[in-house]
Amino acid sequence: SLYVSEYFSQSAQKLSFYSWYGNAKLFHFRVPEDTVLLRWLLQASRGKGPECTNVEITVHFRYGAPPVINPLGTRFPANATVRPSYNISITLSSAVQNTTFVNVTTPAAGDWFIAAHLPEAAGRIEVKGFSTPCPYMFQADMFVLRLADVPVLEPGVAVPQTIVSPAKPLHVKLFIPKHAARVRFELRSCVTSEQKACAVRVVLGSITLPQSFQRVITCTGNVNCSLALDSPPWEKWLQIVVESLGAANASVLVEMLASVTACRPGSTSSFFNFSSLNQSQTGPRPGSTGTAGSPALSAGEASHNASDQRSFCLQNQPVVREDLDVVSVRYRLLNGPSMPVYSTSPTLLLLNLNTGMDSGGSLVVSLLLNKTSVSLGNATVVACVSAASPVLSLNTTQNCSTAFFQGYPLSVSTSSAEAMLIVLYPQTDDWFLSLQLICPKVQGECNAAEAKVTVFAYLTPCFNDCGPYGQCSLLRRHGYLYAGCSCKAGWGGWSCTDNTKAQSVGAQNLATLLLTLSNLMFLPAIVVAVYRYYLVEASVYTYTMFFSTFYHACDQPGIAVLCIMDYDTLQYCDFLGSVVSIWVTILCMSRVKKILKYVLFVLGTLLIAMSLQLDRRGVWNMMGPCLFALVIMIAAWVYHGVKRRHCYPSSWKRWVFYLLPGITLAFIAISVYAFMETNENYYYTHSIWHVLVACSVAFLLPPRDKHKKPWAWSQKLTCSYQICQNDREELYAVT
Repeated sequence: SLYVSEYFSQSAQKLSFYSWYGNAKLFHFRVPEDTVLLRWLLQASRGKGPECTNVEITVHFRYGAPPVINPLGTRFPANATVRPSYNISITLSSAVQNTTFVNVTTPAAGDWFIAAHLPEAAGRIEVKGFSTPCPYMFQADMFVLRLADVPVLEPGVAVPQTIVSPAKPLHVKLFIPKHAARVRFELRSCVTSEQKACAVRVVLGSITLPQSFQRVITCTGNVNCSLALDSPPWEKWLQIVVESLGAANASVLVEMLASVTACRPGSTSSFFNFSSLNQSQTGPRPGSTGTAGSPALSAGEASHNASDQRSFCLQNQPVVREDLDVVSVRYRLLNGPSMPVYSTSPTLLLLNLNTGMDSGGSLVVSLLLNKTSVSLGNATVVACVSAASPVLSLNTTQNCSTAFFQGYPLSVSTSSAEAMLIVLYPQTDDWFLSLQLICPKVQGECNAAEAKVTVFAYLTPCFNDCGPYGQCSLLRRHGYLYAGCSCKAGWGGWSCTDNTKAQSVGAQNLATLLLTLSNLMFLPAIVVAVYRYYLVEASVYTYTMFFSTFYHACDQPGIAVLCIMDYDTLQYCDFLGSVVSIWVTILCMSRVKKILKYVLFVLGTLLIAMSLQLDRRGVWNMMGPCLFALVIMIAAWVYHGVKRRHCYPSSWKRWVFYLLPGITLAFIAISVYAFMETNENYYYTHSIWHVLVACSVAFLLPPRDKHKKPWAWSQKLTCSYQICQNDREELYAVT
């Protein structure tokens, strides 16, 4: 055989500590057909700084869709199907770099995904620039070895093949057509070159992770052995590997025969169904003919199909796939949402999810039984959702499994008329919904029975849009899009339905009140600024108090939220007001000339606005203006001290009762803001930050100029009318 090797690589990604699915770094590869060996090369590395500690990296693997993981141990939504992912751990201890290999023999062709993440996040809020996080890097490369000339096994044709040695197994493949109900593989006429007992092992199917359903049979002696597969995958290549278990130098000659049993499908679709679909989308055309007879003919054809459905092994129901948005699809039955279900053959719906961009959401299937349509009270409608091929034997085995896939069972009855299934990250494939009517006692009574079931099926990025305590985020890895839920207010889980650590409504209201009302501590600073004639500074403090209040009212994670304008606008104005308040306060303390002070006010505000637009959360956006203003203040104070030949400010009372308390409050506020805030204590530590900063401003504002008199409202506001005294003397003429 001719082997061809291929190598695929993707750029390294920086790992994050895990708090939601967006922290997991995703790698997407596509394995080609006829691959016999898949080798993953996993490279993990870390920085060399003292902040880098020993850490364990978890790597998850899955075929067909991104891995469904749960590192935090939270609850999934009700009716969701969860199967544990296949994962390994890579430890970075004393070594700076770790290289790990993972081998997969005869992997399934198609999409493969790898997700890597660090342990659970500590929850500490780190200010950008105060601390340097350790960089943990991860890179996944894929090496594949595939056969260029795999022999094709045709159904009904016996093909002799030779296994050269146990080190070189024989690879063949068989194409499974659509509507195949069973595949039978038979191995016969097994002869060895050394005339000894023949011993071979046959493996059917490919490996998929996290679960693999390969079928293995061992054949010994000259007796023919066979293996039958029910519900094989439709329109796919079935990989078959035959290995010799004999001596190292002995070759084995075998004869292979495969047979496929086809299923005769029945369908209720017709030309008139598609005609009615077009009319429902575009509306009836005036003057058209034949529309009056179409419903009657469709009803007649439906009754004809119902009477003859016993001769078919399944009943196809036509389904229309309607793409709504990214990872958002709605499936609509062509004959209406309600469809008949019989006992003699399953009713089949095709849910097409093979575009390659549908595996990043959640598939939701909902069944609703019309209780009045079931003639037998004890009958049950059994359903099965499966990928690659449908289940065609629900009435006999009631086992929701195909040849290489474990399906998801559903059932509705008169006692429980509703059922729902949520498939998280469904693998890329054709999905099938099979429904059949089952009678528990006498099956013959069900032959003439019929049940009406309403089916709702759709693909959504996030189930229930992550609920009221979550945000659905669309994530991207190169050209692949997938969705995840980011939870808030203590809620957790895949769809933010786990309320184990959730905040109560009272706690949410308390957090909102603390973060908003704590800004009212700027009122004393505003009053002091107005009293001392610092009107520009008072205007800045008022601006900061207003936008900080309403930004935190809009930034709340729970239901106590009030947004008076766009969130991004409120955040920008809050950050701008906070930095400008510090800027004008320090410049006011410097006691420079008024014209220079106001020029610095305007110029600094413009530069701060520009820097916040570039990086809103950078620490130097706050520290830069503060340090520059402090340099100006120190220079001005030194100038005043040299000019007056004594320390400036000269009053010890000013230092003891105003400057030192203000500076102390400012340093405590910075320490709380930079080193003490976490996700759990944010609402009260950040409130303390508001209070301390506002109080420090009131202490640090300098006294008013000596030549200015205090506000005297009785002198500033005069009456509108004044009584004037007429001092003019009048002269009288005496005649």
